[in-house]
Amino acid sequence: MTDQPSPHSPHGSVRNVIVASAAYCDGRRVADVPIAEAGRWAATEGHFVWIGLLEPDEALLMEVKNQFGLHELAVEDALHAHQRPKLDVYGDSLFMVLRTARLGEEPLDGGRLVLGETHVFAGPGYVVTVRHGASTSYSPVRARCESTPRLLRHGEDFVVYAVMDYVVDCYGPVLDEMAAVIDGMEDTLLVRQPTMAEVERVHQLRRDLERLRRAASPLLEVCSRLERFELPIIDAEMRPYYRDVQDHVIRVNEQIGSLREFLSFTFETSMVLAAARQNDVTRRLAAWAAILAVPTAIAGLYGMNFEHMPELHWRYGYPAVLVLIAVVCGTLYRRFRKIGWL
Repeated sequence: MTDQPSPHSPHGSVRNVIVASAAYCDGRRVADVPIAEAGRWAATEGHFVWIGLLEPDEALLMEVKNQFGLHELAVEDALHAHQRPKLDVYGDSLFMVLRTARLGEEPLDGGRLVLGETHVFAGPGYVVTVRHGASTSYSPVRARCESTPRLLRHGEDFVVYAVMDYVVDCYGPVLDEMAAVIDGMEDTLLVRQPTMAEVERVHQLRRDLERLRRAASPLLEVCSRLERFELPIIDAEMRPYYRDVQDHVIRVNEQIGSLREFLSFTFETSMVLAAARQNDVTRRLAAWAAILAVPTAIAGLYGMNFEHMPELHWRYGYPAVLVLIAVVCGTLYRRFRKIGWL
């Protein structure tokens, strides 16, 4: 059975999908099991059951709850989704919430970051993953686990590690694409004033980075608890693997912080440069306005219709006025050039 919705499943509807349900023993897949028999397989010595669900309805979740004795509060969270990343302990079982991330169907500069949600139930003899929203398939995780029987022998705690590692690794391509877009924006924003569309794109990227930070940063605490504290089903020999996931989460959070700072720096620098360019244009306009004010004032003065004006009958009056205008305008031009306004 692959990790894709099965149309032949008795629960195979849009809101009620059993993606995969299999039993494992000694690191190898031994049988595909129906939900109604999952509890019996989980109780068999040396076996555990790994079930993948895609947006199940209440009836299916209640059936899974009855098979494994899941806590009702965890089942309620998994049914309604929209939870922050966390790790809860209920007796001898764990309930974990992970936030997945991927890019939309459209390019990032016209689309948006899409977040999904995965809930993980893990206890003696079982692991149940419940996907909500835009979450990528976990078929690569199952295939990787089944290709390494030596590690899969560890059982439930290795499967939980593999799911967490896959979720965190999927943040990488998203951040790489965001970094490429931000680099391209830097080349544009530093040479000209940003358009409204580019300002909106910057706002979208900053918002998406913040959303991704809220999805990734709580995993630091989750990994720390899995790696340092005595928790059900987590063997001591598996703790270094969770430490490795924690290192990946730290790098993701550092990259998110770096991209946010770089984007803010680029945008602020662009605004400063735009203001400087605007001031430069304003100074140039003011300088030319001052120069043009001289002939305008003189022409306005001699354009007045008074009968008695001393210069009207002077033979050299017209060339004298032209020379005066040229000298004053030339002096102003040289002065403005000297102070850098022209």
